Amino acid sequence: MSSRGADRKIDYIEFNVADIARSKAFYGSAFGWTFTDYGPQYCEFQDGRLTGGFTTTAPVRAQGGPLIILFADALEETLAGVEAAGGTVVHPIFDFPGGRRFHFADPDGYELAVWSDR
Repeated sequence: MSSRGADRKIDYIEFNVADIARSKAFYGSAFGWTFTDYGPQYCEFQDGRLTGGFTTTAPVRAQGGPLIILFADALEETLAGVEAAGGTVVHPIFDFPGGRRFHFADPDGYELAVWSDR
């Protein structure tokens, strides 16, 4: 059995969402993700480095859990793209010891962050 170099590394992230088409529109517009549909209740996304999925098979549980953090070369441009796609900025850009970042809520209320080097 091959682990493709993924042994004990995060391999997949899955979001329970209310509307797969809405999630695809948001993440596709804000981050350029691409998608593969696997029926009406499941869609896989690819961000160019990691894959995950959107599913409507369970209720949305947007509060709590780990914080997913994306990287962006151009933080201000990415923030503008998130807002233009319908995301809500929860914490505006701020400095932290490793760089700068902001937090946003997606259309289902999931809070994610985007960081960049200084």
